[in-house]
Amino acid sequence: MKRWIGFLGAMLACGAVVVVIRTSTVQAAPIALGILQSTTGTMAISERPLVDAANMAVDELNRAGGVLGRPVHAIIADGKSDPVVFASEAERLIDQGVSAIVGCWTSASRKAVKPVVERRNHLLFYPLQYEGLEMSPNIIYLGAAPNQQIIPAVKWAFGTLGHRMFLVGSDYVFPRAANAIIRDYMRAWHGQVLAEAYLPLGSRDVDGVVAEIKRLRPDVIVNTLNGDSNVAFFTKLRAAGITPSMMPTLSFSVAEEELREMPAGLMTGDYTAWTYYQSVPIRSNEQFVKAFKQRYGDDRVTSDPIEAAYVAVKLWASAVERAGTVDPRAVRAAVVDRSFRAPEGMIYVDGETQHTWKQIRIGRAGADGQFTIVWASGEPIRPVPYPEQRTRAQWDAFEASLFKRWGNQWVAPSQRASVFYSDPESTSRYASAGR
Repeated sequence: MKRWIGFLGAMLACGAVVVVIRTSTVQAAPIALGILQSTTGTMAISERPLVDAANMAVDELNRAGGVLGRPVHAIIADGKSDPVVFASEAERLIDQGVSAIVGCWTSASRKAVKPVVERRNHLLFYPLQYEGLEMSPNIIYLGAAPNQQIIPAVKWAFGTLGHRMFLVGSDYVFPRAANAIIRDYMRAWHGQVLAEAYLPLGSRDVDGVVAEIKRLRPDVIVNTLNGDSNVAFFTKLRAAGITPSMMPTLSFSVAEEELREMPAGLMTGDYTAWTYYQSVPIRSNEQFVKAFKQRYGDDRVTSDPIEAAYVAVKLWASAVERAGTVDPRAVRAAVVDRSFRAPEGMIYVDGETQHTWKQIRIGRAGADGQFTIVWASGEPIRPVPYPEQRTRAQWDAFEASLFKRWGNQWVAPSQRASVFYSDPESTSRYASAGR
């Protein structure tokens, strides 16, 4: 130390300019944020891009100085398209000290994670449209509730495409509940559900279901298949001569990313329902799409779930700044009753339901892999998680019956496709469509 002081004095005596640089070995500890999606398994086709969107949002936060002056560190966990793995990975992320979890796609995975975040008094940001019938104090629902997607989309199809519908979906809680909602409204509107078909999640054995569609000739096919089952389904529809001009399909889980994974033009002319499309013509979306493509390549696309995963990270960061802490309970309190300018437009987190106010859009698939918006609500819709055709107690009983029937899980154990021609809540009468 004496040598340093002597040296400094000598330098000053000579008129030298001395610049003292202060360094610190202490840096602000990073904030951990959990990203829980399937990067392997049947759902990876849909969920991997959500990890990309979340990572982009985290990098943007860090370039802007982090959150509370601290860098954000994303911890990625693979749910492996398995609800049991999702639950165990959620536990692991919480044990690692994450402030919140952004994740899940299927309702089966969300329902597996729900008791984990509730028991640990933690926080999940869920980025997907879903069947509703749920309100958890530990979940922020960023996707559409039934009255923001399923119900208005089917009403649009009823008035635009026809009154006779064939319902097809993967055999787990979302399609089952969505189709129960659709049946209720079709009865009220005096429409007709010709049949209701289910394939095991991830199944490509669609021949029997497509044969039934061809035989019954519905006005509209309402599709709640998830993951790579959609590729097999639309391929077989076209092979059977079923085209959109003959029998259009309205899908609830096919977006730009899934379209990109299909053979070119396979879905051209069919319809989907989302709250966001890459083609939404507003400045906030143009900036989002540009940034996503600059980061991941011009061939990449954005979609409703991709946008919601991105928004989830930004909304979490905003709530942390507002709360002044990363504690999940404080963040949860800070995120509700907040407006946020998202790529899709302004959204608002409803304090009563912890769902978001958002508008619905109907898109028609084009040969360029994008959707032309053919109808939109124009204004954000207040979320109603429990459709009015049944009481909350009745909906809870409906879901409980599925859970019990499936051996206390949210995915049907059957390995065969089935087509129901009677009340879907009864398993006494059905025809097997599997081979």
